[in-house]
Amino acid sequence: MSEAHVYPVKENIKNHTHADNDTYLAMYQQSVADPEGFWSEHGKVIDWIKPFTQVKNTSFDTGHVNIRWFEDGTLNVSANCIDRHLAERGDEVAIIWEGDDPADDKTLTFNELHKEVCKFSNALKEQGVHKGDVVCLYMPMVPEAAIAMLACTRIGAVHTVVFGGFSPEALSGRIIDSDAKIVITADEGVRGGRAVPLKKNVDEALTNPEVKTIDKVVVLKRTGGNIDWHEHRDVWW
Repeated sequence: MSEAHVYPVKENIKNHTHADNDTYLAMYQQSVADPEGFWSEHGKVIDWIKPFTQVKNTSFDTGHVNIRWFEDGTLNVSANCIDRHLAERGDEVAIIWEGDDPADDKTLTFNELHKEVCKFSNALKEQGVHKGDVVCLYMPMVPEAAIAMLACTRIGAVHTVVFGGFSPEALSGRIIDSDAKIVITADEGVRGGRAVPLKKNVDEALTNPEVKTIDKVVVLKRTGGNIDWHEHRDVWW
C-alpha cells in the first residue's frame, strides 16, 4: 500500500523561487483561459530577429494534426542562450561540469562559452556545414557537447543527439534516417571508470553501406585512447 507524504518547502528555498504557489495557479489559469495572450506575453521574454505576429496555429483534427508556434517569427537559440547575457552577466558561470571522476571538473563563463561556440561554429562552416544541414552528435557528457549544439543552432544547422551508449547499429540507423552530413564524437567516453569506445563505434556504424551522407567525422580528444584514423574523413576538434 502506498502512502502520501508531504514535504514542506524550506523557507530559504521558497524565498528564492520565481513564482509562489498563488502566482503559479494564476499563471496556469491564464494559460488555459487565454493561451494566445499567455504565450504572447511570455514569448516576448526572449529576443527575436523578426518578431512574431501569430502566436499559435493548431489543428487537432484526425489525420490533420498541426501544431505551430510563433511561425512567422525568427530567432536564434544560440543568441538567446548566450549573447543576450554577455553585457551584464558575461563573467558569470554559464556551465558547471563534473566528469565521471568528481575531481575532473570545469566551469565556463558566458564570455568563455561565447568564444568557444563562435570558434566551433566557424569550424563547422569550414567543414562544409550550411544552414539546414544535419549534424549528428555522438558524444560523452562533456561541455563540448553543449558547445556543439549551440554552434549548430548559431549557424542554422540541425543537430541530432544520439545517446553515447547506443550501439553502432543504432547509430547508423539514426544517421540514415536524418541524412546527417557530419558526425561529432570523441575518441572515448568515460562511464563508471570504464572507457566507452565512441570513435570505434562511429567507424563501425559508417561501414553500413546504406550510410551515404557523411562527409566528415569531428573527433574530440577526451581520453587520448588509441583509435583508428581515416585521413581524408576524420578531423580533430
